[in-house]
Amino acid sequence: MTGFVIRDVTDPWAFRALEDVQVAAWGYQDREVTPGTMLRISAVTGGIVLGAYPAGGAEQETPVGLAYGFPAREAGEWWHHSHLLAVRPEWRGSGLAVALKLAQRERALAQGLRRMTWTFDPLVPRNARLNLGKLGATARRYLPDWYALEAERATAFPADRLLIEWDLTAPVQGHAAPLPEGQPLLEAQGDWPGPLQPGAGAPQLLAEVPLTPEALAPEQKRAWRLALREAISGALAQGYAVTDLAREPHRAFYVLTRL
Repeated sequence: MTGFVIRDVTDPWAFRALEDVQVAAWGYQDREVTPGTMLRISAVTGGIVLGAYPAGGAEQETPVGLAYGFPAREAGEWWHHSHLLAVRPEWRGSGLAVALKLAQRERALAQGLRRMTWTFDPLVPRNARLNLGKLGATARRYLPDWYALEAERATAFPADRLLIEWDLTAPVQGHAAPLPEGQPLLEAQGDWPGPLQPGAGAPQLLAEVPLTPEALAPEQKRAWRLALREAISGALAQGYAVTDLAREPHRAFYVLTRL
């Protein structure tokens, strides 16, 4: 595998090629892909569209990753909301995801913005490690059923998300995953989540998340979704924030810190 370069995308066909990165990264169906036409319009109306390409390649070559976001505003405050970060599976572990976020940060700061938000699935610890440990962002809001990703409401797997907040003015100081230290809030019992444990008032709580949720049976995955929803949203309501992902050899834990 070669190195990579990150560029602002400008060519209409290069925007279209970024659709394939989304399909490769997440297995999206056609209706779930953010179209190249939308990316092109965003890029010339204040959005940030970044493509990553093998080193030495041109913008017209096959992209291996992308980052896309746009300005957001609420109560008079402007910030950057990052909607997509996608890396082809064979490029995971190359440092590309961090590089894309840092490039996105650089461009948002150049626009005079000081904060970035995005969402991620709390059942994907790989993304939690990137967002919390490598970038130093935090999460203070849990968003249940944030997307409708399946047609039938009654049988759809809940598309919950955590809302990440990243202070763009703070130094980026990534660190190794810490060992789990704190009051247990949620722990595994085999492949299933155990009952919630009392932990309110402790300076730091731990909520376990399965390392390989894709290997779980559907009923186990749903049980973990609902257990994490209850554990994390309850802790956030009591003044905690999700600040890190702790690891031991075969387990992972969200670290919730009282602020």
